[in-house]
Amino acid sequence: MFQSNLFQGKTVLVTGGGSGIGYEMARQFLTLGAEVWIASRNEARLQAASQTLAHFGVCQWHLCDIRQPESIEALAQAIQKQGKPLDILINNAGGQFRAAAEEISSRGWLAVINNNLNGTWFMTRTLADYFFIPQKQGIIVNIIAQMFRGFPGMVHTGAARAGVDNMTKTLAVEWSKFGIRVNAVAPGLIHSSGLDTYPEPFRTQTLVEFPKRIPQNRMGTAEEVAYAVLFLASPMATYITGETLYVDGGQRLWGDFWDLPSER
Repeated sequence: MFQSNLFQGKTVLVTGGGSGIGYEMARQFLTLGAEVWIASRNEARLQAASQTLAHFGVCQWHLCDIRQPESIEALAQAIQKQGKPLDILINNAGGQFRAAAEEISSRGWLAVINNNLNGTWFMTRTLADYFFIPQKQGIIVNIIAQMFRGFPGMVHTGAARAGVDNMTKTLAVEWSKFGIRVNAVAPGLIHSSGLDTYPEPFRTQTLVEFPKRIPQNRMGTAEEVAYAVLFLASPMATYITGETLYVDGGQRLWGDFWDLPSER
């Protein structure tokens, strides 16, 4: 389905592109002819990733904290200096931690909301102002999460991702006049380096049992998430906007996330 020159001549920005799902999306775009920028807060990770990704095509990196509008401005200006339009924005950067709602501090709540919701909005608005609106064309794909029936155990990120889901729908309507398409991909449990941030008991016990809660009886892969993003960013999806594509093996329709703790 994906021809080797599918994104030839296109420039793509992938936030959080230095590792995990973001890295795989960057790699896939490169193999299909795009020039790719990756951005995150981790300079060492970006440098290492860009060196590897350079084997697949033209890849540049830039430090960026999506929670800081001035940091995003600097990234937009760096891309603009290259003299090429930005065609595709993949809002992948984010983060969260597992915790019962009553255990989340104000600081923890704000950290996740600022990263996953505010950061996505700041990035989207800035890049649209610099590129998509003046160009009268652009493609945005937001990476959210499988929160179809709420997100017990992660209320902070559930709220933030639901906000991005609604933002996706709203901007798809409002910015259609600018020729901008906005969609989202909602991954379920994906086997990637992102799982390394969770505590050891969760990774060695809970995650081992979790596939039993998924109809396909397995975790997804970063490649499978990337394929969904490639499709929504491609000419094959030109009449699709405002949609959220779930990549979760059917888990949203059947299984629970994990056992809830009993009342103390």
